[in-house]
Amino acid sequence: MPFELSVDLTTLAILAAVAFVAGFIDAIAGGGGLLTTPALLTAGLPPHLVLGTNKLSSTFGSATAGFTFYRRKLFDPIQWRRGLIGTAIGALIGAITAHYLPAEWLNKMLPVIVFACGVYLLFGGTPKAPLDANAPIKKGRQFPQGFSLGFYDGVAGPGTGAFWTVSSLLLYPIDLVRASGVARSMNFVSNAAALSVFIFSGQVDWLIGLSMGSALMVGAFFGARTAISGGAKFIRPVFITVVLGLTVRLAWQHWFSQA
Repeated sequence: MPFELSVDLTTLAILAAVAFVAGFIDAIAGGGGLLTTPALLTAGLPPHLVLGTNKLSSTFGSATAGFTFYRRKLFDPIQWRRGLIGTAIGALIGAITAHYLPAEWLNKMLPVIVFACGVYLLFGGTPKAPLDANAPIKKGRQFPQGFSLGFYDGVAGPGTGAFWTVSSLLLYPIDLVRASGVARSMNFVSNAAALSVFIFSGQVDWLIGLSMGSALMVGAFFGARTAISGGAKFIRPVFITVVLGLTVRLAWQHWFSQA
């Protein structure tokens, strides 16, 4: 029953509004899934449909944000080819593994990892952009980075954009704006790859996913444009705020609510 309305129209409108906000935030700093996933659970969707439906809507948002960065020449797919391939392979394997891998230990570690990302950016400063926008990017690091983060996005997902942003700042000579472009583009690849697995296994509510995806696209469009025009001075405080929010949300969800 892929097109049966599984929630009332009011709930669908609320989910779309949450998706818009999530798309705007996700395009800037990542972490939109920490808004949409609880919203879908609160709406009463069975847990097995939440991940797949969330991946469908997230794919729309990350595609819009990634394309916006690409059009502004802030992401070069050819330069990042190995990272794209690694991300796709990792996400496919991760989405398949998600059905069999107990994620309790990973969930316990999530708040610590996400918080570490925020601490790094808070105290580590913001790297300056190289004068040459096409400065060489070490290709040997791309595949393992893409594979590991793609795998994580396929298995779990929360904070993937933040991990991409921080790891790219650490590994390559790029600034925060370009790191955000890499994060959004790679996020689209892992979302799309994982989504294909969820579609194959029938774990997608199409009506809710497409409605939220449309709202996410609009939010992501404005979020990406705002991030690009505002630059690092705008992205940095938003990123840190989102990361701290992610830390609190994940810590409560996986440490205290089950105590």
